[in-house]
Amino acid sequence: MIVVTRLNGSQFAVNPDLIERIHASPDTTLVMVDGAKFVVTESIDEVIDRIAAFRARVLSEATSYPRTTARAATLGLVAPLAEAQYEGSE
Repeated sequence: MIVVTRLNGSQFAVNPDLIERIHASPDTTLVMVDGAKFVVTESIDEVIDRIAAFRARVLSEATSYPRTTARAATLGLVAPLAEAQYEGSE
């Protein structure tokens, strides 16, 4: 989520994946995929920079996630299945 500011000064967070378009005429308007529109005080460049920083943070956290945990969980699910197959063949 990125934090942006309404014209009245209140802040709110928006999911950047749901932004369809950004207009500046003259205020910056976020047009969401569902048609909702939000007028914000940030410039287009500021909004784009926040979206880029958000995506960079998501990618950074995804690549730092320990992959060995996921592999161990997958292997743990396979082993009992293999044992059950051998028990049925006796």
